[in-house]
Amino acid sequence: MTALPRPLPRPLILGSTSRYRRELLERLRLPFETAAPDIDETPHPGESPESLARRLALAKARAVAARFPEALVIGSDQVADLDGQPLGKPGSHERAIEQLRAMRGRTVVFHTALAVVCRATGFEAEDLAPVRVRFRSLGDAEIETYLRAEQPYDCAGSAKAEGLGITLLSAIESDDPTALIGLPLIRTAELLRRGGLDVLSALR
Repeated sequence: MTALPRPLPRPLILGSTSRYRRELLERLRLPFETAAPDIDETPHPGESPESLARRLALAKARAVAARFPEALVIGSDQVADLDGQPLGKPGSHERAIEQLRAMRGRTVVFHTALAVVCRATGFEAEDLAPVRVRFRSLGDAEIETYLRAEQPYDCAGSAKAEGLGITLLSAIESDDPTALIGLPLIRTAELLRRGGLDVLSALR
């Protein structure tokens, strides 16, 4: 008979509808729910990509925590940074072409921000996992082939590194290897520990 997972000390909620973040969090083998944060993600005038990612991650966690005050809520956001200019999700084929043409042969920093909030305990913490990505000097035909095959229109900067997007790159530099996909699990586990949920202890 398979043992049922032990209940967590308090509910765990991922404040995101991203399937990429959900799949990443599943690696920690903890029971969790997902909830849409429903916030305005419009950048503020003059806001840096790093500041935007941090603000949105915390806003997402706070928005969901307001609806589920007893839960530990994870919020995350990613913004691609090309020379200080934010690159979000392209949303369309044409916009994705523009983004990839702008990034070819360049180094782009993907700022993946993380926040964990619990209203009941007053816990609130955030962190940032920057990832430096070097793009190859891509030809237009390569860009078109990649976009038709992958259709990464819901990925910041159009680079779906867990799929064919890896072929666009010449190097990745990061101290948290899942950050580029959308949820830095090293930092997630650390913030959960600080919030009272130790992943390995919860699996005993």
